[in-house]
Amino acid sequence: MATASVVLALVSPVAEAAGTGTHGSGTGGPGAGGADAAGRPSGSDACAAARSSLAASLDTLVTRHGIPGVAADLTDPRCGRWDTARGVADRKTGRPMRAEDRFRIGSVTKTFTATVVLQLVAEGRIALDAPVERYLPGLIHGGDGHGYDGRTITVRQLLQHTSGLPDYTEALVQLPLEQWRFRHAEPRELIATALKMPPPEKKWHYATTNYLLAGLIVEKVTGHRVESEVTSRILRPLGLRDTYWPGDSTRIRGAHSHSYFSATGEPDAPLADGTEWNMTFGGAGGALVSTPADVNRFFRALSGGKLLPARWLTEMKRTVPADPDRLWPGARYGLGLIASPLECGGWWWGHGGTVPGGHRALGAVGPGGRSIALALTAVPSTEQAEADYRATAETAFCAPTDKQQPKETS
Repeated sequence: MATASVVLALVSPVAEAAGTGTHGSGTGGPGAGGADAAGRPSGSDACAAARSSLAASLDTLVTRHGIPGVAADLTDPRCGRWDTARGVADRKTGRPMRAEDRFRIGSVTKTFTATVVLQLVAEGRIALDAPVERYLPGLIHGGDGHGYDGRTITVRQLLQHTSGLPDYTEALVQLPLEQWRFRHAEPRELIATALKMPPPEKKWHYATTNYLLAGLIVEKVTGHRVESEVTSRILRPLGLRDTYWPGDSTRIRGAHSHSYFSATGEPDAPLADGTEWNMTFGGAGGALVSTPADVNRFFRALSGGKLLPARWLTEMKRTVPADPDRLWPGARYGLGLIASPLECGGWWWGHGGTVPGGHRALGAVGPGGRSIALALTAVPSTEQAEADYRATAETAFCAPTDKQQPKETS
């Protein structure tokens, strides 16, 4: 999930994911980089500089742009793991922000769902280039004369956002908040909404609709809901004890940060508390609750080959150009993964997300093995704030790397 607007809250992952270092996963594509460059500060000096720079970037988001609270969890092969936080988790009580706090991770959920789909592909239970019609017969058809056809859309295209399907969230957020904020939503209901919408203008179109369909395919072939499969295949094996599906509960369990949003959409408008939200409208594409530490651990496990065989991790990293209006210039999209170039060279791999209530998440691994997860309690509301948010990722991960280009699918 990602843009700064509520409309794209579960849609495009703007300002998401970052990573650097020189860790090579052996899967090719951007981010499969080489060794540290000669002359890089070594040992404790480099580690201290990285911590200081990251803290300064977080300070900027709080003091210059009014984000109530920000937190980061970072792991580096040489420096170990550390976390840092700035601002408050709760504006009402003034409780300090903590990296251990749970929050809503929005479209980072998509990477979890894509991973399960690819596990099932590896098991021979799903064919990546099979039509959606094989698994969900009759579900995608025509719409209101728009010609949507499940016989011509593949599973790969769902995960890659090249299906040509519109995003139901763009219709949903046109409604008054009170009509849907606390209401239960079913995937098929939301997909039906999308099929009534006109097709997107561009070939690559970020749409949470795709991931609701992917979740239904998981359910079809396993006999279990996608939430159950993600839990049994990823959350439990990795020990992600702070990551869970909230279902219809509008509250976040345990210690958590609050989230804040502008109900009017204006940059200088007062912030409202958006923590309580029924996230069934995001489902397999955006409902998970987690912590920065859990998000970091997940992306490190994924990039390290602990969740997918090498062949399918390689497939996950085959990218196509993303629409810069939906992400940002230079970004590319694989199967539930974003690849983005670093200004200092190299690429990060990961995903990010934004939820309507204001939480923003980022999780990624870069070319040197450094990984990061970020949590914000409000979405940057200006272009400069968004730029400084992205600069936080650059600051956290930038290091000399190989400038290997992503692979492009035909």
